Amino acid sequence: MKAFRLLLLLLLAGCAGSGAPAPEGVAPGTRPGAPQVMVMLAPAPPAILGSNTAALAQTYGLRTVYSWNLASLGEQCVVFEVTGGRQPAEVARRLASDPRVGSVQPIETFDVLAEPGPWNDPYARLQHSAEALHLQQAHRWATGKGVRIAIIDTGVDLDHPDLRGRVVKAQNFVDQGERSFTTDFHGTAVAGVIAAAANNEIGIVGVAPQAQIYALKACWQQPAGAREAVCNSYTLAKAVDFAIAEAAQVINFSLAGPPDVLLTRLIKVALERGIVVVAAAPSKPGARAFPASMQGVIGISGNVQPEPPGQAFLAAPAVDILTTVPRGSYDFFSGSSIAAAEASGVAALLLERNPKLTPPELAALFHKTARLSQIDACAALVSASGIGSCP
Repeated sequence: MKAFRLLLLLLLAGCAGSGAPAPEGVAPGTRPGAPQVMVMLAPAPPAILGSNTAALAQTYGLRTVYSWNLASLGEQCVVFEVTGGRQPAEVARRLASDPRVGSVQPIETFDVLAEPGPWNDPYARLQHSAEALHLQQAHRWATGKGVRIAIIDTGVDLDHPDLRGRVVKAQNFVDQGERSFTTDFHGTAVAGVIAAAANNEIGIVGVAPQAQIYALKACWQQPAGAREAVCNSYTLAKAVDFAIAEAAQVINFSLAGPPDVLLTRLIKVALERGIVVVAAAPSKPGARAFPASMQGVIGISGNVQPEPPGQAFLAAPAVDILTTVPRGSYDFFSGSSIAAAEASGVAALLLERNPKLTPPELAALFHKTARLSQIDACAALVSASGIGSCP
């Protein structure tokens, strides 16, 4: 097992791209905290792309950090470091008028939506979310078998006894991120909520215990070893592009941040290809809510009460939810991150019953069968399939 894990970590290390060693969470070749912009170049022969990249760096006083081809868009993406103490937004405005540039944006930062909280005598509320979602009834008809869910988050404890065999692909998009991949908290917790094994006489049961998980590390713990984590436009874009190329059926974003041009384009491609996109919605009014706020994305908050007029966010249980944590352990988590994971699991149950459900159709089922805005796995399955009944 140790040899297998060493081989896995070496493979994960190779997925972050080339560049000088850097602290975890820093794009290859980038200094910590250095401002960056991301430029999209139209398709062209490699020699022309290389020439345009070098010319842009020289003309605008930038340092080329990294470039790669976004397969789902068919375009070249280049990350530049902004030098000389200038603001990325100012440099992006200048670059936008250059005919060689298709689009440009500053690198944005995203946060996973976990909330700290007291867990005194926590086992009294053991998996109350399963009761709220009516999972026992729902699992009579579906367990998410074979449905591919891309968890774009931190890493996952691949050897956790409740997650063994559930993760079919693991990829790292964070420089040096392989160092903590299997000890990351947030991604392990999200994976447990979605797909912890059922009927194995240990631990907990996930919402979709037979789903296939793609563990895509695009976020890093901050500080190291914490439940909190951050991501950025660059790492998230690479993970989304991978999920699309691998034909994921559900993409789970247990995170939120500011509107992002490139991520918007990639998510639109995912939706057009029939991929269901679920994202956590912040519980605090006025907080940054992208991508949950994007049209076509199923936004999930931890608030059970009806949302303000014009807000279409659904809800799922999000307080003291027991789930998996690294080193084969369990703990309670709170926050919209967990609510989004539950919704992604329910989406997998529906897709097992009907793989042809489109993202709008699945979202409509969620809204139609929700109770006080809270999704209901059993009711959604009954409505979709005309089978059985719910309590």
